Amino acid sequence: MSYINPRVLDEGLTVLDTEATRLDICDTEPSDYTEATDTYSLGNKTSLSIGSPADRSPSGRQVTVAQITDGTIDADGTAAFYAISDTANSRLLAVGDLSSSQAVTTGNQFNLAAFNIGMPGPA
Repeated sequence: MSYINPRVLDEGLTVLDTEATRLDICDTEPSDYTEATDTYSLGNKTSLSIGSPADRSPSGRQVTVAQITDGTIDADGTAAFYAISDTANSRLLAVGDLSSSQAVTTGNQFNLAAFNIGMPGPA
């Protein structure tokens, strides 16, 4: 039987809780910091609230990114991905699909429901 102590998983997820400072919504899936915060970004939110690691069902650990109600839109397009970055170190930390694509228009705000980012336990 495989086993990974929750602390091992938590240390990886804690980076999101302690170092993430910006969430961008993007029209194309970014693969690096510049793509996430400039090339593909349609808008962003700083001052993120990401919780501490907790149990994930059916196994593993996760953090929850709190709901966003006041993200700023900087470009027109269709947002399909989120990207979470550490701006102090110019690091892309996490990328994922939005639960559904959304058309956005410059000058408006975007909202995202709370969502989880997790790591599964061993198989």
